[in-house]
Amino acid sequence: MKITKKQNVIISNRETRDFLADAFYPETENKLPLVIFVHGYKGYKDWGAWNLMAEKLAEAGFFFVKFNFSHNGTTLDDPDNFGDLQAFGNNNYSKELSDLGAVIEYFIKDSKVDDQKIILIGHSRGGGISIIKTFEDERINGLITLASVDSLDRFPQKDNLENWRNAGVYYVLNGRTQQEMPHYYQFYQDFKQNEHRFDVERAAEMAKAHVLIIHGTNDESVEVKNAEHLHILNPNSELFLIENANHTFGAKEPWTENELPEDLNKVVKKCIDFLYRKM
Repeated sequence: MKITKKQNVIISNRETRDFLADAFYPETENKLPLVIFVHGYKGYKDWGAWNLMAEKLAEAGFFFVKFNFSHNGTTLDDPDNFGDLQAFGNNNYSKELSDLGAVIEYFIKDSKVDDQKIILIGHSRGGGISIIKTFEDERINGLITLASVDSLDRFPQKDNLENWRNAGVYYVLNGRTQQEMPHYYQFYQDFKQNEHRFDVERAAEMAKAHVLIIHGTNDESVEVKNAEHLHILNPNSELFLIENANHTFGAKEPWTENELPEDLNKVVKKCIDFLYRKM
């Protein structure tokens, strides 16, 4: 089966700024379910083995899209590195939800897409964003979370929060790139101003889509209890735990092999099985 790859498509969003997206899909006369992958914190669309995952979902008969959030620190000219730390520092949840909305609006207009079948796959913080968007946009009828958070209230505790407010910025070391990644205080202000909207628990309870929750039991970044909590909040969801899998299901950056890591391959197979059954 021939797979078409349209990479580094420019998406415009007047509320944020231009950013890049990729689309992978099989050559067929049939309209295809739209699957949109939402990356997480310090992530980007071409990180690790995401391209291999995209190919597998396309081969399975889906119109698979992945994208860079407009303020994830990458640029149009350099989508694989954090070359714009000012943008990274000025990111917030409102911008991410706006960008995801722009991606949906762009690709549902594609003639190859079945606009009655829209699925989000969110990794880590992208899982929390995807849960909120699924609740807000009833066109989304499928949701898969990968190592997702169960809350977006993941900020410094009280004393450090006061320091952040006074300084206006705090930094987090990126262990892979050794960059000091800035977070400006506007990020927290945006959260507090929209706290009800950003309530992942409420959104998880009320989302009407088919939901699959996938998590590794050895996740070093987001504890597995986050997945168990999401499952309790949405009892109609499916919970799939992968024994000893880590936060990225065995993938790393760079990923130089031609095959998916074993745990991420289990993830992809489970996603395809779920989508065949539910969509």
